[in-house]
Amino acid sequence: MVAPAVPELTEEVLLEAIDARTESLVSLRELGPPDLVHLIKQPLRSGGKQAGVYHHVTGVDASSSASLAAYINTLAYKEFGPSATTKTLEGTYCCYNAFSRVDMRVHAPFPGSVESFCIDERGEKRKATDELWLETYLCSVLRAYSYADDGTGDTIRKIIGVRRFNPVTNTETEHRFLSAAEQLFFRGWQLGSDSIVQVPNAVSNHLTAGLLKYFHTTGRYASGINLFEKLRAQNVEVASLLSKVLFMGNEEVQGIRVLHDALKQSPMDYVMLDTQAEFLLKKAEVATTPDQKDERLRMALGCADRSTIAAPSEFGTWARLAEVYVTMEDWENALTTLNSCPMFTYQDKDAPVMPEPRDINLPTLQETRLDEIDSEPESRYSEQVDPSLLNLRAAAYRGTFKHAYSILTEMTSKIGWDQLLKIRSNVFVMEDEYREKQESSSYPKNRNASTDALRGTPDPTVNGRTSEAEVDEEKEEDPEEEDKDEEKDEDKDEEKDEEKDEEIEEEKGKEKAEKEADSESVAQTLVPNRGAEDIERPSSAVDPEEVKKGDDSGSKEDHFSRLNNKRLCERWLDSLFMVLYEDLRVYTIWRTQMAQYRAQSMQYKKSAEEWEILGSLAERLQHVDEAVEAYRACLAQRFSPKALSGILKVFEKTKGNTRDTVAATIRLVTWQYRWYSEFSPDLLHTVRMLIEDEGAVKIRSIIQATNLPQNVLDLTHHYAALCATFRSSGTDG
Repeated sequence: MVAPAVPELTEEVLLEAIDARTESLVSLRELGPPDLVHLIKQPLRSGGKQAGVYHHVTGVDASSSASLAAYINTLAYKEFGPSATTKTLEGTYCCYNAFSRVDMRVHAPFPGSVESFCIDERGEKRKATDELWLETYLCSVLRAYSYADDGTGDTIRKIIGVRRFNPVTNTETEHRFLSAAEQLFFRGWQLGSDSIVQVPNAVSNHLTAGLLKYFHTTGRYASGINLFEKLRAQNVEVASLLSKVLFMGNEEVQGIRVLHDALKQSPMDYVMLDTQAEFLLKKAEVATTPDQKDERLRMALGCADRSTIAAPSEFGTWARLAEVYVTMEDWENALTTLNSCPMFTYQDKDAPVMPEPRDINLPTLQETRLDEIDSEPESRYSEQVDPSLLNLRAAAYRGTFKHAYSILTEMTSKIGWDQLLKIRSNVFVMEDEYREKQESSSYPKNRNASTDALRGTPDPTVNGRTSEAEVDEEKEEDPEEEDKDEEKDEDKDEEKDEEKDEEIEEEKGKEKAEKEADSESVAQTLVPNRGAEDIERPSSAVDPEEVKKGDDSGSKEDHFSRLNNKRLCERWLDSLFMVLYEDLRVYTIWRTQMAQYRAQSMQYKKSAEEWEILGSLAERLQHVDEAVEAYRACLAQRFSPKALSGILKVFEKTKGNTRDTVAATIRLVTWQYRWYSEFSPDLLHTVRMLIEDEGAVKIRSIIQATNLPQNVLDLTHHYAALCATFRSSGTDG
């Protein structure tokens, strides 16, 4: 199999890339950035100036200094021959060890002997030991899976010039990987965890996530069961991981027994409880009768509820409970539970921080040449995009906010936007009712907003405000109150004035935003059944901080008695409703305009970039058919890995046309290879599942029968060969 091309980024100042990496070591938080490979080159002509070039790489064997030096040698010897214009003087390979927080480095001069050492966070040089190399190897494999692209191209575009290799290519390298994982398993919490896990532990960290992803990708469930069986003997918590692998391998009865026995020993282990809830939830969705579904959901509810008690600060437990309520169609409890989720700021993967390169060379191999793919970068940046599509905030959500938003969109897809707003107003204290009670003319002075958020308001006035005449009458009727106010401390008066001015400004801003939204809706001549103007703009929930300001002046008993039926909506959830409204408004405009154009037998025109955004929007809102329609419209204009990947996901879920699935996979594999990635776990999993469903012989025949160049087909054959190496289901015969 031919290796991907080698991208080259040329330094402005010699060795500045290595210096920048050394300076960034202190700020690294988790697995660290991809490996850095730096070469010093010199033109063959005498007197030429030395130049530093570099690129990043993942998946190279980092088990010893010899394997890293071998990679540097392959780069240096590529330049030999009559067509060579430069020669490599020396090379440096930098690979981060996230366990010991050091950067392992191998320096190889040509000619000369190889030197290996490590640099700590202070920039000091230390000796490289066998223990450090074991840790570095395991981190390298985990990074290869963590920084691999999922097929959409989003990860590839984040960091320029990264070569991606498969770190585990056969059963021998698998044995080495799992052996290292077994030795370092109970130190895995040191690596950190995914953004939805608050506190990393022995079974929730980057090491366990990488292991589960490996078993899911390759289907090597027997190896996973063997590993976790040995580790379970040392710690009962590992039973949750063992059961997950058993579920993957369709050994569900054994998986349930493992969880049952483990929970007897550790009844409040939240990971095991959450694993049970997840399993029962999936079983409820495929139940054959309503009674069977209700019974499974009832059991799932018990497990999920108990897991929130065991780990109240974890997002995952609350999100699972909300998902159970959504499946049960208990919308009010689902919304209340979602409001209780602890949200964390998303922390992206460690990325290299490099100075601006002087020059960038991104070569293309002949083996990856495909006309529709090669034209993609050129046409992509010349397209016009509607600003309203670029400003959809939901597209940027990551981590806990993305998960919470998906739960909210699932509720909307099942009950509709109007019904969701009704449930929201039933569950939460809304701003309009809060202000009506607070600013009513009959509102007593000795009561506060938190105690009266739900009190009835006699004779409510427009916008919840009393007239100036009524205010004057109050002042005339109670002159003593006025005198008392004048005697108050000046600082307090100024603070109240500022708060009042801020409230007035906020209301003005909201009224202005509502007018603008209304004018936008009117401007769009949308009908037939439901237009953008029919989507009700959500009113804001009351700000919890504003209610808490008055808590001291009212009794706690009164406070709880008045708010026992309604809750305060968290700011982040209130923001999600506004973001969802914007998504729905844009989506409705698009669908209504499409219907109008079709009714008039006219073509609805959008740029490829706009179709891609609309497809992503429909996918977020869980409108699968509309998403596929938009993605196909995008692909009709130019190649888009994101659009093709979106269609491929639908094919996999619906077990669609096998030939279409294979055709999409071939193009995505070729595009990945074009940008120096020979390995994508998601695409390998797709090929493995195709082989499992249809058989290796049939899939190979379909690949070969595709009307594409042989060099392109060979790239996908490589993935099929990997499945055969791992003896995946369907490869026999």
